[in-house]
Amino acid sequence: MKANKIKSILFVIALTGMILIFISACKTSITNEVYDPQINPADFITGVDNEYFFLIPGRTLIYEAKTDEGTERIEVTTLNDTRVVMGIECMIVWDRVFLNDELVEDTMDWFAQDMDGNVWYFGEDSKEIRDGEVISHAGSWESGIDNAKPGIIMLVNPEIGDQYRQEYLIGQAEDMGEVLAMDEKVEVPYGVFESCLKTRDWTPLEKNSDEYKYYSPDTGAVVLEVGVYSGERVELVDIKNE
Repeated sequence: MKANKIKSILFVIALTGMILIFISACKTSITNEVYDPQINPADFITGVDNEYFFLIPGRTLIYEAKTDEGTERIEVTTLNDTRVVMGIECMIVWDRVFLNDELVEDTMDWFAQDMDGNVWYFGEDSKEIRDGEVISHAGSWESGIDNAKPGIIMLVNPEIGDQYRQEYLIGQAEDMGEVLAMDEKVEVPYGVFESCLKTRDWTPLEKNSDEYKYYSPDTGAVVLEVGVYSGERVELVDIKNE
């Protein structure tokens, strides 16, 4: 009787261990998978018109955030120029970050949309600036070079629970996204937005890097970004068109 009881206890312990391993595997499967998207230029279109991530040449979205170092302003401009990456004509988005009106980051991002409507991120040329001088290109990467691979920045039909890689250069660019909600209401200085898509973005390369982002079908862009742990808010304050 005692031996059977011990066997039962051992069985429960073993079963519990198996369940925990299974849960852990489910949570990390997307980061452990072999990531090798098949990219064919014939599968891509000209322009980007995804509902939650459309790009209009000449349009600039302006964001602001209050940080410990002061006021941060981010200007995101879609250029008329394009760049060919992996044989695909990508739209260029110029992203500049100012801290207390001083330029501290200057980045060119490259995006393209496939025929299904998914928007892919093909890389970036990033410069960190101090006192008017470029001091670092950290974070720069280009799909097709040094085993870097593109990721999806926005799905064509996002559903709650979807997870996806946004970029991939092992050890340097491993941002990921997850769809959390589809009908969020967001209020920022630029206005009130309904039916927003809410995502969680994170990278395994940085602890506590998680951010919530809210995309509006009215702007096709992020209207609010909130640090999950810091609570820091990056809010849309203005939109300018050429």
